[in-house]
Amino acid sequence: MCGIVGYIGNKEAFPILIKGLKRLEYRGYDSAGIALINGGMTVFKKAGKVSDLEKIVDHNHITANIGIGHTRWATHGEPNDVNAHPHISQSGDLAIIHNGIIENYSSIKAELKKRGYTFHSDTDTEVLVNLIEEVQKTEKTTLDNAVRIALNEVVGAYAIVVLNRNNPDQLIAARKGSPLVIGIGDNEFYIASDASPIIEYTQNVVYLDEQEYAVINRNGQYSIRTLGNVEKSHEIKKLEFSLELIEKGGFEHFMLKEIYEQPKAIEDSLRGRMNASKGWIKLGGLNEYITRIDNAERFIITACGTSWHSGLIGEYLIEDLARVPVEVEYASEFRYRNPIISDKDVVIAISQSGETADTLAAIDIAKDRQALIYGVCNVIGSSIARASHAGSYTHAGPEIGVASTKAFSTQISLITLIALQLATVKGTLPTSKLREILYELENIPKKIEETLLLDAQIKEIAAIYKDATNFLYLGRGYNFPVALEGALKLKEISYIHAEGYPAAEMKHGPIALIDENMPVVFLATNKSAYEKIVSNVQEVKARKGKIIAVVHKGDTQIRELADHIIEVPETEEILSPLITIVPLQLLAYHIAIMRGCNVDQPRNLAKSVTVE
Repeated sequence: MCGIVGYIGNKEAFPILIKGLKRLEYRGYDSAGIALINGGMTVFKKAGKVSDLEKIVDHNHITANIGIGHTRWATHGEPNDVNAHPHISQSGDLAIIHNGIIENYSSIKAELKKRGYTFHSDTDTEVLVNLIEEVQKTEKTTLDNAVRIALNEVVGAYAIVVLNRNNPDQLIAARKGSPLVIGIGDNEFYIASDASPIIEYTQNVVYLDEQEYAVINRNGQYSIRTLGNVEKSHEIKKLEFSLELIEKGGFEHFMLKEIYEQPKAIEDSLRGRMNASKGWIKLGGLNEYITRIDNAERFIITACGTSWHSGLIGEYLIEDLARVPVEVEYASEFRYRNPIISDKDVVIAISQSGETADTLAAIDIAKDRQALIYGVCNVIGSSIARASHAGSYTHAGPEIGVASTKAFSTQISLITLIALQLATVKGTLPTSKLREILYELENIPKKIEETLLLDAQIKEIAAIYKDATNFLYLGRGYNFPVALEGALKLKEISYIHAEGYPAAEMKHGPIALIDENMPVVFLATNKSAYEKIVSNVQEVKARKGKIIAVVHKGDTQIRELADHIIEVPETEEILSPLITIVPLQLLAYHIAIMRGCNVDQPRNLAKSVTVE
C-alpha cells in the first residue's frame, strides 16, 4: 500500500517519476503527487489516479533532474488533493513522501502548534516534515542529522524520502517497518517502495534495513547509517526479474495473466527442489535447521489474507503427512493475544510480499520467545526473508494484480514440499507413497493448463450470476480453505458478498440463506468425503439453491443434481487445491469484468499491507 519513487541524476526526473508511479499502481492508492526542484520547489498532487495527476501538470515547470513521487492509500484524512503527498514544510524548503503511520503524530502536532506551526492537511506526514524542519532549525544541524533525530522521536512505521529546496544535489531516505530500495545507476540513483519502478533502468540495488537512513548525492556517492548514527555497509544485489515480467504480455489484465502463469510459476517453485524418480526433496532452508525442525513439538503458521488460506492447507498437509500438531494464526490477532510460544516451536510465516506488517510483528514476538522462524515469501531480500532464521522463496515471479493468484498456488506447492520433506525425515511416509505424490506434483502444471481450457465455459457461468448479491462457497477437507479463498477472490474484485464454509457447517446457520437466488459453489473432488458432499448438494438442491460444482472428470452423481458442472482433472487429494482453485479464480475474474470492476486495482485494497 502506498508507493514511493524518487530520482536524482542527469536525466529528466518527471518521466521517470510518472512511469514509476504507474508501475506502483498495483499497490493500491487513492491519490498521487510529485515534487521537483529546478531553482524552486514545484509540487503537483491530485486525488484519483496517476492519469489524473498527469492532467494537471504544467509542462512548463517540470524540467528537473531531481524529484520524488508518491501514490497514497488514505490513513489519516480522506483522499483529497490537500492530503495527497508530497507534503511541504512550513518554510517551503522541505518536501516529504511517506509510507506508513506515525502513531504519536497528535502530540507532536500539538507541540509544533505551540511553536508557531500551522497545518493544512489532516495527515501525520505533514507533522513529520515540520518536525524535521524544527529539529534542523533548533539544533542548527544538517538535514540528514535532523532526519535522524526526528525519526528517533516518532513512534510507528515509515518509509520516507526527503527533498530539500536548498540542496538540489541530495535526497535523504529512511525506513522502519515499510520497505525501501535504492537503485544504483551510472552517477544516478532511483528510490522506490519495491523494484518495479527501478528494473527498467538498473538491476543493481541496495535494500535499506530496519531503522536505517541513506544520504544520496548527485556525485554518485551514498552512505547508509542507523538511527543510532552507526555507519553501515550493504552488499549491492542484482534484481532477478526482467521488465517483461511486470508487463501484461498481451493479456487484458495482470490478474488474468497471472492466473495463466500458474503452471510455469509452480514449475519454477518446484525446480531443483525435488526428484520424483529418485524420491528426494531438498529445501536448503529446511536442511539448515533440520534437527531442530524434526524435534519441534508444534508448528505455528502465521499469515494474513490469501496467505492465511494457504497456511490452512499447510496445516492439513503437515499434520496429515508428518504427524506434527499445527496451529494456523491470523498474524493480526497473533500479535495481540499474548500467545504461548517456546523454543520447541517452529513458526512458519507466509507472505507474498515479505513486507506484511502484522506478519513481521508476529515474527518479532515469536523470535523474542525463542521459536525458530521459517519464512515463506516471494520477494527476494524482503523484510520477512531477512527477519527469518531460515526459509524458502516461492519463485512465483512478480505478482502485480492485487488479488493474489499465482502467489497462492506457489505457496501451496512450497508448503507441500516442506510437509513431504518433514515426513521423510520423520519416517511417517513410505517411500513408495512419497514417489507417487512427487510424480503427481510434477504433473500438476499440465493439469492446470488443462483446467485453464475451461475458461470459456466458466465465462458463460459468470454471465448468468454476475448480478447476484451473495455467493456461498462450500468444501471439505483440503478443499475447505479453497472455498475460503474462492469467496475472498469474488469479494475482492467484484464487490459481491461471498462466504466460504466447511460444507458440513452449512446446516449450522448458512443454510438459512439458501433460496432460488443464492448461487452455491461446491468443491466436490474429495474422494474421502464424496458421499457427504453429495448429501450437502442435495440439501441445497432441496431449497432451490443454484449449484455450481467443481468435480473430477467423469463424475455422474453430482452432475445429476447441479445446475452447472466444472470438470477438472483428477489428482491426489492432498494436491487438489492446486487445481480446484483455478476455476474459482476465473469465475471471480469474469464476474468482476462483467460488472465493470477494476480487477487489477480493486477499491480500498493494497497489494502489500505495510501498516496495521
